[in-house]
Amino acid sequence: MDTATGSLIQYKLYIDGQWVDSASGQQFESYNPYTGKPWALIPRGNAEDVDRAVRAARKAFTTGEWPKLTPSKRGALLRKLGDLIADKSKYLAEIEVRDNGKLLAEMGAQTAYMAQWYYYYGGLADKIEGSVIPSDKPDTFNYTRFEPLGVIGAIIPWNSPLLLTAWKLAPALAAGNTMVIKPSEYTSASLLEFMKIIEQTGFPAGVVNVVTGFGPEAGTPLVEHPLVAKIAFTGSDVTGQKIYEAAAKGLKRVSMELGGKSPNIVFDDAEIDNAVKGAISGIFAATGQTCIAGSRLLVQQSIHDQFVERLVAFAKTARMGDPMSLDTQVGPVTNLPQFNKVLKYIDIAKSEGVRTVLGGAKATRPECGDGWFVEPTIFTGVKNSMRIAQEEVFGPVLAVIPFRDEEEAIAIGNDVVFGLAAGVWTQNMRRAFLMADKLQAGTVWVNTYRAVSFLSPFGGYKRSGLGRENGQEMIKEYLQTKSVWISTAKEVPNPFIMR
Repeated sequence: MDTATGSLIQYKLYIDGQWVDSASGQQFESYNPYTGKPWALIPRGNAEDVDRAVRAARKAFTTGEWPKLTPSKRGALLRKLGDLIADKSKYLAEIEVRDNGKLLAEMGAQTAYMAQWYYYYGGLADKIEGSVIPSDKPDTFNYTRFEPLGVIGAIIPWNSPLLLTAWKLAPALAAGNTMVIKPSEYTSASLLEFMKIIEQTGFPAGVVNVVTGFGPEAGTPLVEHPLVAKIAFTGSDVTGQKIYEAAAKGLKRVSMELGGKSPNIVFDDAEIDNAVKGAISGIFAATGQTCIAGSRLLVQQSIHDQFVERLVAFAKTARMGDPMSLDTQVGPVTNLPQFNKVLKYIDIAKSEGVRTVLGGAKATRPECGDGWFVEPTIFTGVKNSMRIAQEEVFGPVLAVIPFRDEEEAIAIGNDVVFGLAAGVWTQNMRRAFLMADKLQAGTVWVNTYRAVSFLSPFGGYKRSGLGRENGQEMIKEYLQTKSVWISTAKEVPNPFIMR
């Protein structure tokens, strides 16, 4: 639960169905990015807390009420959770905005929409079917069944904590697993508020647990714990690589959605007004703090100057300010280290010789107050070899790169270590299919951007990740296959020969 301490709200860990203090008793502050001031106290969990949570999850998986539930009853619990989320979505959105500074309009839509993940996977829970295998051996019956992995360790980023938790939690529970969640130290409050809804839903104790804290103190012990069967992670590729290496020591399964440097490609036959809106959506929505950000805007040379002019004019109209206001279009950066990182990348780009056509500095508008705001920034004269074009900034910074033709657009688009998403703006159907085929990205949008669904798989190529989230097939990411052989022979044949 949470209690008020002075002007700050104080939260507790959620382990084995109980609200508990961290083993150390220590806490840390969570800051409101709009005010730059702390508003909550979060427990500083450590390896002892992780061990308690993992053991509770393992007990719930093996001996509690959870494994006794039929898949249909698991599904019913998930659908009930979806109903409660829909009822509390506005409140959850407000908590998330206070904690991560993203727009209430966006977070409200996200928290309302995330109920669909629990409905969808709740419906899928009792439709996990094995197969009868035609046998080439006489007097044998062979079939397969899918079984849950066990305890899942989920590590959640700070940009959309509740939605990205749903992407992992809903299929994991539908498959029959239990989970220990470690949210970002910057945005733990909304997930702890969410656990009140888990309680209300009626999940058995230990099925879902939350340990908050810092990466080395709580995240690493979770990845390394011997009773954790799989790690599901969303975050940067650098952190993902470290997690992958640590998980490999325990031969754990992993699924990872990592960084991106997505090309948003505009051809000269595009519907210009729509493409301008798509470019804005790709980078300035969510203040650029999304792994699918279209942070590289590739514009065909024949329309480059005209397009940039219209893009800058549109971007100048963006309203910055209080993210709780439905009129605000660009909010603050979520945390101070990220704010400083974005400003550093702006300086790096300038040192590389780009031309700043919009922004390029900390926002000092009165409506931004003391928050961590960066002006929407657009650079032209960018070469794809520059750091601003190769490295993930995770902020409202757009690099515009010209190209001549389809071949060069494909070459530039793919010339990066990431491959999470790409956008294409064209009225030419042949070109649309060509680009979708040739771009090395897990998602390709044509004449739209930032569209995701519980129905459609999501994940990356190259350093953008391993595995997929969402969609029907991805539930198998949380299952393992067992092959069962039954002999109907009246007597055992020669025991010294493999059957």
